Amino acid sequence: MSQSDNNTASILSPNEFGQLHLDIAIAHDLTERYEGLIFDCDGTLTNSMPLHYLAWNETMTRHGIDFPESRFYAMGGMPSEKIIAVLSSEQGVSIDVDLATEEKEANFIARIPSVERLEHVTDIAERHLNRIAMSVASGGMRDIVADQLRTIGVADWFPVLVGSEDTELHKPEPDVFLCAAQRMGVDPKRCLVFEDSPLGFEAAKRAGMDWVDVRVDA
Repeated sequence: MSQSDNNTASILSPNEFGQLHLDIAIAHDLTERYEGLIFDCDGTLTNSMPLHYLAWNETMTRHGIDFPESRFYAMGGMPSEKIIAVLSSEQGVSIDVDLATEEKEANFIARIPSVERLEHVTDIAERHLNRIAMSVASGGMRDIVADQLRTIGVADWFPVLVGSEDTELHKPEPDVFLCAAQRMGVDPKRCLVFEDSPLGFEAAKRAGMDWVDVRVDA
C-alpha cells in the first residue's frame, strides 16, 4: 500500500463508536474503504421530518394524544404503528392503531410534493453513483419512501430499497441495515450508513457498520 493509500485509509477511519465525521464523508472518496453505502430516507436524503411532524401532530391531536416535537425526533426511525401503540399506552388512550396509522400516513402523503433533497447528503450519493453499491433502508413504509425518492429525483440511484414491511424488528435493532447489506451482496462490515436519528445510529452499530450523522448542526 502506498503512502497516499495509507493516508486515505487513516482519514476514513471512524472513531471508537464507528462514527465517520460528516465533513470527511463529504470530502473523500468512500470507495477507498467501503463497498456499500446505506442511506436512511427521512431526515437524511429528504428534508421530510418537519412535514412528518405536521402530519403526526394533526393526527394525534385528533385522537387526543399529546406528541411533543422533541419526542417525535427521539423516536425517529420507529414505524408509525409502533409509535402510536407506545403513545396510546403511555397516555391511556384507546385507539385503533391501524386506522390511526392509515390517517397519519395519508396526511403525510398529501405533503410529499413539498419534500426536497438534503443536498449535502444527495451530493455524496450522486458522487458515488455507479461506483459503489447503494441502498435506502428506512423505518418508513416502502411505497411512501419510494414516492419521496421519486419526488426528489433519485429513485433510480438506489436498486435496493428496504422499508418497514421487510423486517420484523426495526431500529434500533440492526435488521433493516443487515437486510439492505444482504440484498446489495455486501459484507456488513464493509458498509457505511448515513442516518439522522439516535435509533438509526444504534442500529448501525449493532449491525457492525460504520455510520455518519448527517445532521449539520449536530
